[in-house]
Amino acid sequence: MSYQAVRPDRRHWRNGLWWCVAVCAGLFSSAVAAHTIRFAPEKDYPPFVSAGPAGHVQGLSVDVLEILRPRLGGELQMLPPDNLANILDAARRGEVDLISSLRPTPERAEFLAFTEPYVKVPAVLVVKQGPAAPVLADLAGRSVAVGKGYAVETFVRTHYPQIRWVAVSDDMSGFQLLMRGEVDGVVADVASISDAKRHSGVRGVQVGETLPFEYALSFAYRKELTALGSALNTALQDISPATRQALLRRWIDVDTLTYEDPLHLWLRRAALGLTFLGVLLMLVWRARKPLLKDRHPRAD
Repeated sequence: MSYQAVRPDRRHWRNGLWWCVAVCAGLFSSAVAAHTIRFAPEKDYPPFVSAGPAGHVQGLSVDVLEILRPRLGGELQMLPPDNLANILDAARRGEVDLISSLRPTPERAEFLAFTEPYVKVPAVLVVKQGPAAPVLADLAGRSVAVGKGYAVETFVRTHYPQIRWVAVSDDMSGFQLLMRGEVDGVVADVASISDAKRHSGVRGVQVGETLPFEYALSFAYRKELTALGSALNTALQDISPATRQALLRRWIDVDTLTYEDPLHLWLRRAALGLTFLGVLLMLVWRARKPLLKDRHPRAD
């Protein structure tokens, strides 16, 4: 029997080699994909996250994420900025791994998990400027804008069904409708209206009332990415109070951080006024007491 008769066919070796290369390449691609974290930023939710004029994504939440990035255990891939409703739809389909500036809701909890909040701001009613700002109870049957898919949308539709709610893609769209007189109010967080008045030319509006709803904003991630959630929470806990305050003051003005409901402010001033009046009356009474004694001497 000759050597030629038992030599293996070289084609089988080549096919086997290419098969091994293909398998290894597939495993490598899967490993790379598993360590790529797809972050979906909102395009118009300042001061928390928005796309600037050149498309550069910026905001308070983006700065926080930059601090967390080295500890996430993977490469961060920035997806094109979009509105929240589209981002949530993509996350439900498994096309997004990480979202910022979100408040947990039962609907979102079906496919997302949430970190601890990293910023808290109240929701407010924004109305046209005037001598007497209305509250939501005054706007029954009238149009008020609210962000579509925002956590506050479910809250206001449930608790204020008498309002004609107009869903808008973002807060800025609502403010524009208000300035044009197409709606009678906008429900948004107080930081967003502050930023819009400072940087986006929103004029002639004011805060009408604070709603019993707080934006406790967190990072959201796909529920199955438990390691990512653990890394996010651990890194958030390690941000010092001084760093948190510096980030807040970079993106949110002092007036917003110390915002007080006009009704609460009036009540506080009234209480201070009554206290001052009480002290004044007590001082007057003490000053008059010796005079009364002199006017009515004792007959001992």
